[in-house]
Amino acid sequence: MKDLETVSELLASMGLRARAAAMELAVAGPERKQAALNAAADAVWERRAEILEANEKDLEYGRQKGLTPAMMDRLKLDEARIGGIVDGLRTVAAQPDPVGEVMDEWDQPTGIHIRRVRTPIGVIGVIYESRPNVTADAGALCLKSGNAVILRGGSESFHSSGAIHSCLQAGLRAAKLPIDAIQLVPVRDREAVTAMLRMTDHIDVIVPRGGKGLVGLVQREARVPVFAHLEGICHIYVDQAADPEKARKVVLNAKTRRTGICGAAECLLIDRAFFEEHGAALVEDLIAAGVEVRADPVLQSVPGTVPAEDGDFGNEFLDMIIAARIVEGVDEAIAHIRTYGSNHTDCIITEDDAVAERFFARLDSAILMRNVSTQFADGGEFGMGAEIGIATGKLHARGPVGATQLTSFKYIVTGDGATRA
Repeated sequence: MKDLETVSELLASMGLRARAAAMELAVAGPERKQAALNAAADAVWERRAEILEANEKDLEYGRQKGLTPAMMDRLKLDEARIGGIVDGLRTVAAQPDPVGEVMDEWDQPTGIHIRRVRTPIGVIGVIYESRPNVTADAGALCLKSGNAVILRGGSESFHSSGAIHSCLQAGLRAAKLPIDAIQLVPVRDREAVTAMLRMTDHIDVIVPRGGKGLVGLVQREARVPVFAHLEGICHIYVDQAADPEKARKVVLNAKTRRTGICGAAECLLIDRAFFEEHGAALVEDLIAAGVEVRADPVLQSVPGTVPAEDGDFGNEFLDMIIAARIVEGVDEAIAHIRTYGSNHTDCIITEDDAVAERFFARLDSAILMRNVSTQFADGGEFGMGAEIGIATGKLHARGPVGATQLTSFKYIVTGDGATRA
């Protein structure tokens, strides 16, 4: 185990090299960045056997640590998921380059012309846990947006992340871009996280991607600005005017497709009138699929449910568990979400346009949905190709953070000898 001073020295060296690489990336043309990402995609696919071998080491490490099935699912790679990584890299490569985009421009009576132009942020630090695909997503999006990145993957995904990172650097070499543009912290030491959070001279923003413990630590201790969401406590409210079949399909998918992602539904709110008219099919479907439904007193009448406890509402289970309760209309659903939600993603199932608009207007989650599974809360599904995370704060980035959200802007002011009176 390296001591903090040694790890800090390692990170400081990485930071200096990242800053130098960022200066070169800021002026690299879009063609070179696109070439690097496509070459990285080629390398990932060509080396998939090597990546799967590395992933098996991580899975064994996870088994020894006693990770939950949901966490093991997050960690696991197979050929299809590697294909998804390749597709994500190619999609990001094909997107319009945000750097240099003119966001707005106007003339002033004084004779000056002003343009607001997108520019890279600089150096991004990404701290993440078990999902090895984040290595590719974060590296690709930072490169596309002209930023250098320092990646600190979780101890569980150490070998998988290393294998994927090697492919990203192969892409940089092929495009003759600095390999220090995408760096991976080469140690498991927790001190590396502490060091990154203090690197105000070398890192411009930190993006944590992981569970409540990690994100809370980063938000408490970071001296560097943070794009973060603390939890994905996603709600689905089934309104009186919901289509019953749509509701059954969406609720089941939102909870069970992948329980370990931040877009998985964690709480089901059912309008009392809907429940009285259409019965308990929503809850019965979940139970039949193997979900533990922690129900309020009304829903406990459904066989197979278990009584909800105080801490179940507002809990991110990341497992085959959901909290459920009856509400008296949309306003009570809104009040519940305001109390227990995390401003990540919340959904209403309804055919009533006015009720849907009320739900959208009175909630301030980063993502609001209507008749859509919360599992779509994902940058790839938003057409971004990949995302570095879902930001729930209100400053700079909000919702899926793709390449465009990883830029800032500057003002370019031109004139013809203009002077100020």
